[in-house]
Amino acid sequence: MEMKPAVTALSALAHQGRLSTFRMLVQAGREGIAAGEIARRLEVPPNTLSSNLTILANAGLIDSRREGRSVIYSAHFEAMTALLEYLMQDCCAGSPEICASLADIVLRSQCRPEANA
Repeated sequence: MEMKPAVTALSALAHQGRLSTFRMLVQAGREGIAAGEIARRLEVPPNTLSSNLTILANAGLIDSRREGRSVIYSAHFEAMTALLEYLMQDCCAGSPEICASLADIVLRSQCRPEANA
């Protein structure tokens, strides 16, 4: 990832409503969530949610697909991974103990296959 897309993604996430939406979509996994359900869960008006989803989509952080009359949104996990890798690529300056707590977070995350077994 280059700096410009990273800044765009970080800017999109630098808002309480958009960050809450993105975290919800990450938790939902690849299945995603319908826009109406996101609005209901977050208790936001549809037009506010629509704006937030547009910004997240333009930043490449989420995808959408139509299922019947619903639009289903999901996190774009490859973009999220690229952003995290970009943020971490120069971490530690040769001193892995600096980033040890981050490695622990990854190991404890719900993304591990054995954590979901």
